Amino acid sequence: MNQSDILNALIADNLVSDPGGARGRLLNEAARLFRDKGYERTTVRDLAAAVGIQSGSLFHHFRTKEEILKAVMVETIHLNTALLRAAVDKADTDTGRLRALIRAELESINGQTGEAMAVLVYEWRSLSEPSQAEVLKLRAIYEQIWLDVLASLKVGGQLTADPFVVRRMLTGALSWTITWYRPEGGGLSLDGLTDQVMAMMAFSG
Repeated sequence: MNQSDILNALIADNLVSDPGGARGRLLNEAARLFRDKGYERTTVRDLAAAVGIQSGSLFHHFRTKEEILKAVMVETIHLNTALLRAAVDKADTDTGRLRALIRAELESINGQTGEAMAVLVYEWRSLSEPSQAEVLKLRAIYEQIWLDVLASLKVGGQLTADPFVVRRMLTGALSWTITWYRPEGGGLSLDGLTDQVMAMMAFSG
């Protein structure tokens, strides 16, 4: 399945909103505003204005502003987990699976879900405890895909460090690329950046 097929399957299962629909457009604009202005400083009026509707119309889709924040996070995790699984399934070696994981995460951070990924990291504390617990459960599924691949590399002797520590270090390093990675103007492609991360970890491909 390609990315479009994966997205359509998630939409059909009501796990992700259609980006072309009213709810999907609202969530995309919310992710941008929450990243740029911060959740607390973004008003319901800001959100409504961004999608060209009256403030009251937002509540046809969500009961509260926090529900919008939660939906941004939940749908982002659903989409990126599905993309991560698909990438891993295409690889036939543990090293290939690690490369697929790195490439997929770099794309999610620097591509179409970059704004929502930033919101997931920086606006975490704005969620209520029940919402945090729900997002954590979904996040654990995503993280387990990484840990399984790293553990397999460890068992095979290709990785000497602790898989949990490696994942935490990679989380920070990959997330930080949003602050400096600029592929335009002849810079590194995502594939090239992935190759550099693999080389940094002493993997050749």
